[in-house]
Amino acid sequence: MLVKQNRLIIILFSIAFLCLYSCKNSDKTALKTKEAYNAIVANSSPRDLPEIKEEGVLRALVVYSSTSYFLYKGQPMGFEYEMLQRLAKDLNLKLEIIVSDDLDSQFEVLNSGEVDIIAHGMTITNQRKWEVDFTDYLYLTKQVLVQKKPDNFRKLSWSTLQKHLIDDPLDLIGDTVSIRKNSSYYERIVSLSNEMGGEIHINYLDSKLSTGEIIDMVAEGKIKYTIADENLARINAASNPILKVDVPISFSQRIAWVTRKKSVKFKEEVNKWIRKQRKKTSYFVIYNKYFKNKRFYRRRVKSDYYSLNNNQISQYDDLIKRFTKKLGWDWRLLAAQVYQESKFDPSAESWAGARGLMQVMPATAKELGIKDVSDPIESLRGGTNYLNILYNRFEDIEDDETRIKFTLASFNCGYEHVRDAQRLADFNNLDPIVWENNVAEMLLELRFPKNYNKDFIKYGYVRGTEPVNYVRQIFERYHQYKQFITDEEEDKLEFTSK
Repeated sequence: MLVKQNRLIIILFSIAFLCLYSCKNSDKTALKTKEAYNAIVANSSPRDLPEIKEEGVLRALVVYSSTSYFLYKGQPMGFEYEMLQRLAKDLNLKLEIIVSDDLDSQFEVLNSGEVDIIAHGMTITNQRKWEVDFTDYLYLTKQVLVQKKPDNFRKLSWSTLQKHLIDDPLDLIGDTVSIRKNSSYYERIVSLSNEMGGEIHINYLDSKLSTGEIIDMVAEGKIKYTIADENLARINAASNPILKVDVPISFSQRIAWVTRKKSVKFKEEVNKWIRKQRKKTSYFVIYNKYFKNKRFYRRRVKSDYYSLNNNQISQYDDLIKRFTKKLGWDWRLLAAQVYQESKFDPSAESWAGARGLMQVMPATAKELGIKDVSDPIESLRGGTNYLNILYNRFEDIEDDETRIKFTLASFNCGYEHVRDAQRLADFNNLDPIVWENNVAEMLLELRFPKNYNKDFIKYGYVRGTEPVNYVRQIFERYHQYKQFITDEEEDKLEFTSK
């Protein structure tokens, strides 16, 4: 055992001396020429912090995975998701998340200007620096070998178990490791082969697979070995004790996000923010939640309402689909509203007395014939009937998305208050049948006496921030649900979160 440990130490310390040589001479990892580097920089988008600020939108490319970005019980979650929300708030920008559908094309998407940042924990390597810039590091980790123990490992003695497992990277010579080609794991395996003077065969995996999915493939016996960052390997192994993830194949490495080379000012701003975050307790709370809290990880991966397991949002999906038909809406939009109202809790009750999945007020429930608002069927039936009534009242609005926004605002604050906002919009030479920057703004203005005391305003004061935020948050969540949850039928309506 001591001999193996010494051999491992020698291998790891050789990295600093051999990596440069191996990178220059391996035909598999040939570095790009200076001309290619200049071409990449010249052809990349010039969009930097001033342009981002002017538009007011931060576009981030993320990976749909068990730690980065996922849906759990109707709520978008993930380390990158939470950190991006904090970054966007700090920069006073609206966050727009784009899910990467091909990890091999991320740099191209970034350099084209479609996104401003790749918010995916990437190892900083010299080869990658030819194409992109890296932010200051978010955390440190190292790469480890992921392998499966024998199915009966609990019954084996320690010495017998060790004979079935690799404890030294040297034992990989002549064997096969499965990884994505354009990953830092690929670079590491190539370097390791050169350092040890023997070939490690590589099985290339689909670039659409996340590291978590590849780790699952090892646990299921579909592939023999893979490489992963230690924090990802350990948290994924929390629900798979059959995995062994303690054999290091690298020193500590810096994990960062990625920006364009031309986005110098933006990178500087992000770096300032990251350095501040690393000093905050709240940062470590978020990190630990996704990379160290094994109990939370096991709970969500076993849940039916974890988007990486099933195509479900809540236990009420079938009911929501059933009652959405009369509206002609995408059922995921109604699901987003139900989450906004009650977080899918049929016993929820607001401070104002609204109750049930749809948070219907007692007087409204009586009008709609709802006998028991805590009954999910009754609540959804009554709530969708009410939505249908409101929707039909806005027949003068031809655009479906806009009409739904007016409907949702009316559901939240009352139909007559929305009509008052339309009257105020008309008075101020704004368009009374356009929601964004028109009627929505007038709802906000109805908080002030100078506006709600006007002669033509019939229903007075309204706390306008509530319906405006209500509509915005529902559509943001709907956009997220569409990223995670596919619809069995062709969508009847196409919306974009605005």
